[in-house]
Amino acid sequence: MFRLLCITAHPDDEAGGFGGTLLHYADRGVETHVICLTPGQAGSHRGAAKSSKELAALRCAEFAVSCKILKVSHSHVLNYEDAGLYRADFFAVVGDLAQRVRTIRPHVMITMGTEGAITAHPDHSMASLFATMAFHWAGRKSLFPEQLAASVKPHRTQKLYYGTAEFTMKEREPVSLAPISVALDISPYLDAKLAAFKAHVTQSPLFPIFERNMLRLSGKERFHLAAAISPRLAQQEKDLFEGVTEQV
Repeated sequence: MFRLLCITAHPDDEAGGFGGTLLHYADRGVETHVICLTPGQAGSHRGAAKSSKELAALRCAEFAVSCKILKVSHSHVLNYEDAGLYRADFFAVVGDLAQRVRTIRPHVMITMGTEGAITAHPDHSMASLFATMAFHWAGRKSLFPEQLAASVKPHRTQKLYYGTAEFTMKEREPVSLAPISVALDISPYLDAKLAAFKAHVTQSPLFPIFERNMLRLSGKERFHLAAAISPRLAQQEKDLFEGVTEQV
């Protein structure tokens, strides 16, 4: 069975950035995993939460509902600092993710772009950097050797993709988006993607903005091939698993 690992920064990123893709592959029998680095406790929109701790609990519960709608096989929210990922110990976070990569052993990984996605959020940029180095370092026995045991071995994920887009948000900080390698047709899943995003009820002030941007997606989620296990020329692909084999 093929495995897909998605690494994000906040609860709601899984739906907003990758919801259609997660559903697309779940329906094709791919085992899907989502790791969210923070519980979103610093969010501007706080629903009924009276404290950051309450907000984190609410957003984790919303994340669980969203992942159920998106048919995610396995999902985890980690407890890194929302709005503070740039202050985290880089080597330690990458080590944490590398161990998870070695355990999950995905064939393909997807994450945010280094620019911070169309919202330009610094946490999105850091999630991209952490995920990128975990992709590379999980395959090297010289890095985090203390993790290695009979059941945990180095793992080389075959492809790493960044989410990207064909538009930017003029009201946000400027971003320079990665070019598109794959425009995945998610039109059958638009209603479910929207439902998953709306499961994040604490973020309800964002719903109108999200719906407007959904229209601009024209039924596709777009990706940039950032790295691959075998050297290749840049080319357009139709599928994230194009050229991927079950065994490396």
